[in-house]
Amino acid sequence: MAIITATRPVDRSAAAAPAKARRGRRIRDNLTGYTFLAGAILCFAVFTWYPMVRGIIMSFQRTRRGVTTWVGWDNYTRILADPSFWPAWRNTVYFTVLALVIGYAVPFFVAILLNELRHAKGYLRILVYLPVMLPPASALFLFKFYAYDPSDAGLFNAILRFLHLPTSQWMQSPSATMPAMVLASTWMNLGSAVLIYLASLQNIPGELYEAAELDGAGLWRRIWNVTIPQTKLILGLLAMMQIVATMQVFVEPLILANGAGTQDSATTVAYLIYQHGFFQNDLNGAAALGVIMLGALAVFSAFYLRLTTKND
Repeated sequence: MAIITATRPVDRSAAAAPAKARRGRRIRDNLTGYTFLAGAILCFAVFTWYPMVRGIIMSFQRTRRGVTTWVGWDNYTRILADPSFWPAWRNTVYFTVLALVIGYAVPFFVAILLNELRHAKGYLRILVYLPVMLPPASALFLFKFYAYDPSDAGLFNAILRFLHLPTSQWMQSPSATMPAMVLASTWMNLGSAVLIYLASLQNIPGELYEAAELDGAGLWRRIWNVTIPQTKLILGLLAMMQIVATMQVFVEPLILANGAGTQDSATTVAYLIYQHGFFQNDLNGAAALGVIMLGALAVFSAFYLRLTTKND
């Protein structure tokens, strides 16, 4: 006897409903993400990419009495012949090297010191970060009129006199101008770098330090063999960021040295761009100088990234 079983028809619309809902939710999520991304792209396009492209175009033009003409490489030739061009690059490179020697090393060792402390860590972190909260102009005016006062009333001269060392004219001395600007810049930006280094140091496994101590490693050997290798990525990233930032130094010479400084000892490339654009009303020459700086930083960044990629 054959048994006949009846099968209920499959409701395909009900089975497809969850898949359709998931697909719709995924589309909505993607649209939300693309909406936020479009805002970021729009901001970059308006405030970064358009000025960059516009500056490159202006560097090949000349505008006089409202009439713009295409002059090719004339602006670059004129800028290269400027007597202040090479001294500005020399000062900028000098500032960058000093900033690497002082402003790059000091935050790292301050972070190591704070990481080794057992008490008052939070208070000291706030104390180190306080200068970052000050507006740069306020901090630099504080240095200019209080710390770098060339008379005996200046803070640094008072310290030197207390230590029976010769005082300095600071910003009025061509040889002391750059070190003084680097010192002020390091103090202003110390907190941000220290916090980044601290976050990296706290991610180092403690077992590595314990193993180094069991092997008889002292403090300097632990720093060299454990701390630096474990923070190599952060050290390299901050080195590149600092070089790119210090090559564009502008606020420090503008406020501390009134722009050029004594015997052009404080003239930097960024200040020279400002001088051409706003004092000489030479926007095309300023654009050409800006493109030269852009090219120099792009070449350095590409070389650095290639070097670090090979090492990795």
